[in-house]
Amino acid sequence: MKHILLITFSLFALTAVAQKQPAKTDDPGGLKAIGSPVNPKVPMRWNHYNDYGMITKFCQDLAKAYPDLVKLESMGKSYQGRDIWVLTITDTKTGNPARKPGFYIDGNIHSNEIQGSEVAMYTAWYLAESFADEPYIRELLKDRVFYITPTINPDAREDFVKNPNNSNSPRSGMMPLDDDGDGQIDEDKYDDLDKDGNIVQMRRKSPLGRWNVDPSDPTRMVPAKPDEPGTYELLGYEGEDNDGDGLVNEDVVGQYDPNRDWGWGWQPDYIQRGALYYPGTLPETQAVKKFVMSHPNIAGAQSYHNYGGMFLRGPGSEEDVPYYTPGDIAVYDVIGKVGEKMIPGYRYLTIYKDLYTVYGGEIDWFSLGRGVFTFSTELMTSYKLFNQKSDENRFQNDEFNQFDKYLLLKDAYVPWKAYKHPQFGDIEIGGPKKNYIRNHPGFMLEEDAHRNMAFTLFHADNMPMLVVQNIESKALANGLTEITATVQNQRVIPTHSSHDVKYRIERPDRISLKGATALAGMLVDNDDLGITREQKNNPSTIDVPNIPGMGYVKVRWLVKGKPGKVTVDVDSQKGGIASKTMD
Repeated sequence: MKHILLITFSLFALTAVAQKQPAKTDDPGGLKAIGSPVNPKVPMRWNHYNDYGMITKFCQDLAKAYPDLVKLESMGKSYQGRDIWVLTITDTKTGNPARKPGFYIDGNIHSNEIQGSEVAMYTAWYLAESFADEPYIRELLKDRVFYITPTINPDAREDFVKNPNNSNSPRSGMMPLDDDGDGQIDEDKYDDLDKDGNIVQMRRKSPLGRWNVDPSDPTRMVPAKPDEPGTYELLGYEGEDNDGDGLVNEDVVGQYDPNRDWGWGWQPDYIQRGALYYPGTLPETQAVKKFVMSHPNIAGAQSYHNYGGMFLRGPGSEEDVPYYTPGDIAVYDVIGKVGEKMIPGYRYLTIYKDLYTVYGGEIDWFSLGRGVFTFSTELMTSYKLFNQKSDENRFQNDEFNQFDKYLLLKDAYVPWKAYKHPQFGDIEIGGPKKNYIRNHPGFMLEEDAHRNMAFTLFHADNMPMLVVQNIESKALANGLTEITATVQNQRVIPTHSSHDVKYRIERPDRISLKGATALAGMLVDNDDLGITREQKNNPSTIDVPNIPGMGYVKVRWLVKGKPGKVTVDVDSQKGGIASKTMD
């Protein structure tokens, strides 16, 4: 395993170093910062968050600026009718994009987890803007195609950006539901009591309360010690009892989970909270599925979430552990462990074991439903605040308050203020703003976007790379000739996961002989011992179950006579195409 990891990382690094040439782009009056596009055609700043209109304009501008690299299309409509944009990025002059190994990226399936969109957009921007100057990017786009959709939940993202919310709302989409079963829909939402655009906490002084103000930081509430009295009780997020039922904020928008709507391992709502009615309830989920099903060349995938700094692989539930074979896990290990080095503070983990159980998640649909090697990354972690690990949980982590004090200059919290509440009486409202804790502060966003982009490029670079290594011919008796071809995969990811092979998710790879009449075709299991398996039907095209990562397969034909020029063609859905001619 260590040997594979070393080879893989060396391939990635040496390719980039060996091809590095001085940038040809003019940069008058300045010096190009290493690793950053210079004089981009689509100027962008990566220290803020974009609304839907800005995302749309970015996608349109990038496609217009780079017509030979970028194509923009809509994969479908959201519940409220917004286009779900997808950017197809590749060098269109170097072959049919549909026949190159494809890498899929999406962000923002949970609408409050907004920075996934910016990381996806940054990746698209970096690929297009660096193509002219960076040989490594040119090689990558020559051989691979990227499908990048910044947000697959555009309705609720727009709600989060434009409307009052807290850091956890809305997590779902915007489909209206009767959450409290009273026959009314979304009638008791959060209320922005002070009209500042943030839904923060409510607190009330009470001799029965179990919370106190942190004496070192008046913005922070801390639990009272077991042997001391409290001075406040916490009443939840800002809101009023709008429907007179004695409850506050009990019927807000949505309250389902788009990441529990996928077909693999789906469970009903009483088992998996947020699952709605059946797999594929949501139009956004349906749009992604249709797109992926129509692009069988997708061999790698990345979904962006927050929070916690985690590269997550499946399975989402323990009962699916047998579907992840040691061979497939070894591939994930190569990529995930390099990711830990690339992004300090991020950890490579397994969902069910290291996080929690997820039924009906997107990652298992991609990995097990489609055989695609997929990571779900939880962006942002408290480690990044001071580049050190904290032993506290994120809700009682004082580092966020210290970070606000020293580095954000007190921009992250709404100071507590008095408010006359119609039900609770004299209260105070305050706390972290909606885009703090879960989401990156502005100056940290570009660095993490770049590091995560580099992680996905490493993943994409390790999708299958097929070459016909050699073709050998040997004369036999009775006017026959034996032709043997070796097809090598020069990357870590195989053309089919073990799960894919076992359950025949994708068709086998096909290796064909042209220019000769094949009388027999066979897979060579052991060339030294002469062990082969004949394919009795259609011998000129041999079906190969898998071409392993950093490995090879041999095929052999018996042909009539002494052939002249023969060509061996390789056709793999996820591995692309390759060809070699022997005179």
